[in-house]
Amino acid sequence: MSPDYEKEYNNRARVPEHPGIIAGWQADAAAYRTSSLNQLGLSYGPSERQYYDLFKPDSIRGNAVVLFIHGGYWQALDPSFFSHMARGLNGRGLPVAVVGYDLCPQVEVGHIVWELQQAAAEIWRSFNLPVVAAGHSAGGQLAACLLATDWKNVDSDLPDQLVPAAYGISGLYNLKPLTETSLNQALKLDLAGAERESPLFWPAPSRLSMDAVVGGGESEEYLKQSRRLTDVWGLEGVRTRYEEIAGANHFTVIAGLADPDSAMTTRLAELAGA
Repeated sequence: MSPDYEKEYNNRARVPEHPGIIAGWQADAAAYRTSSLNQLGLSYGPSERQYYDLFKPDSIRGNAVVLFIHGGYWQALDPSFFSHMARGLNGRGLPVAVVGYDLCPQVEVGHIVWELQQAAAEIWRSFNLPVVAAGHSAGGQLAACLLATDWKNVDSDLPDQLVPAAYGISGLYNLKPLTETSLNQALKLDLAGAERESPLFWPAPSRLSMDAVVGGGESEEYLKQSRRLTDVWGLEGVRTRYEEIAGANHFTVIAGLADPDSAMTTRLAELAGA
């Protein structure tokens, strides 16, 4: 029997307490903006959503900027909900850019991929540091796309390994199943477009690093999304890691990023050279 994709991908229905979790993000993020060393609203493009908030450590100990890309199925949320996701890595000596982007249906998913490429390029030009891409949910797709980007096609002046590592948290790497769900009302993907924007079907970024972690309490489709990417890319020479976070659902799975001592923050700091 084929999966019920509508049910498998409806995270808000699967986690009825999600409004309280999201309200908690908003409050924690606002608090961190007032207590941290930061620069807010740094533009990387002409639209009002094309900006990032930079959160800085007291002293830098790594050799990369971590780019945090929020989720929301490419159609919801913004960086103001996620400022505190920089707290853990800031405590490890790493700068974190929490990035925004335009949303569907105002733009297509492929345009959002392009926007994130522009954001990563702008960070590299500004700080002369590689970018480690960390993304949650739809942000996982965007992080994996950044890892697999041919940067010479973006701009001939950019280095080949502008993004040497990516860390996907409950990511979406094959978008084809979404064409059979109500989410597609805003995404407007046909099967060809869904394949084109699925990093699973891109040339694998061999010799680079891709971690895919997922909450142990998530749907079987979400577990499969991460397992399949690490299996397929791993066979093609990518340094992959798959991990299930016991007891975590789609919304609680990112909590470790706010804690400098969590396994998630420790691993991301390792990928960023700290």
